[in-house]
Amino acid sequence: MSHEDIMLTITFRGTSHTVFLPNDAPLSALHSRLELLTSVPPSLQKLIYRGKKFQHRQDDSDSEPTIAQAGLRDGIKVQMLGSTVEELGQLNAADSAHQKKEQILRERALKPQVKLRSTGSSSTSSHQYYFHRIEPLTHLPRPETATECLTTLSKDPAVLHVMQKHRFSVGLLTELAPHEHPGLLGLNVGSGDTIKLRIRLDTYDGFRPYLEVRRVLCHELAHNVWGEHNNDFKELNSQLNREVAEFEAAARAGTHGLSDLGDTYQPSDGEVEALAHVLGGTDLRGNDTTEEHRIRALEAATARLRNEELERSCGTSGPQKQSG
Repeated sequence: MSHEDIMLTITFRGTSHTVFLPNDAPLSALHSRLELLTSVPPSLQKLIYRGKKFQHRQDDSDSEPTIAQAGLRDGIKVQMLGSTVEELGQLNAADSAHQKKEQILRERALKPQVKLRSTGSSSTSSHQYYFHRIEPLTHLPRPETATECLTTLSKDPAVLHVMQKHRFSVGLLTELAPHEHPGLLGLNVGSGDTIKLRIRLDTYDGFRPYLEVRRVLCHELAHNVWGEHNNDFKELNSQLNREVAEFEAAARAGTHGLSDLGDTYQPSDGEVEALAHVLGGTDLRGNDTTEEHRIRALEAATARLRNEELERSCGTSGPQKQSG
């Protein structure tokens, strides 16, 4: 190494990089070298050393300081901050999606919600068969997304249909934290007093697919009647899932008479598009995206295994209760 060369140690995200450059080289030469090492473009690099902070300048190169003029000396250690172009694009996309969702929610709040017309007999007693309260875990990340998930589940027309048909009432619908009862996907406390669902991924960085969570919800609703995983429970659980599927198929065909759903929330097409990414892979009506459609094609062959897995992942167990 010549007497004009200096060695710098650059630390970025826990990794150290050693760089050799002439001390009279422009500071942009260091930024270019760091771009090769870290994929962070010069315009997004911030160098911090000895209380100083330097960022790449795109003005006249004649006024650009050299490495020596910037105060960098042989053997000095520098910390670098910055994001790659790919990471920046992901952040911008997430921000754009969030803004779009917020705009749709604001527009929805300014107009009255559409009520579904009842084509069946009206009965005030049927309105007790629903989720009386929802409650996210506010100490966990993104409680507003958890609220959206629980609200959508509690107002799902197909779920309300089977609850009213079987006279199911749930006092509280809430979430089961990933660290709470590890391995469980759902829990029914007090035959419907409280239903807890694991709506988050185990890594806390996202939410489980909507159809997967709703399937667990139907499983837990069956525990309103039967505490153990016996044949009576399995028959009712299969019936609930079948009735949910039949309801949605009839609704898509326009042949189902919606009865006593009152102010049931139906997300608009725009809301479906904006909120679908929250629950992962499916839209809020339960329709599959292209990738999820491929996965759904395998469900018929794996239904029995999935039911067995749900039973292993269900913490509900207790004395049987006859339905009223």
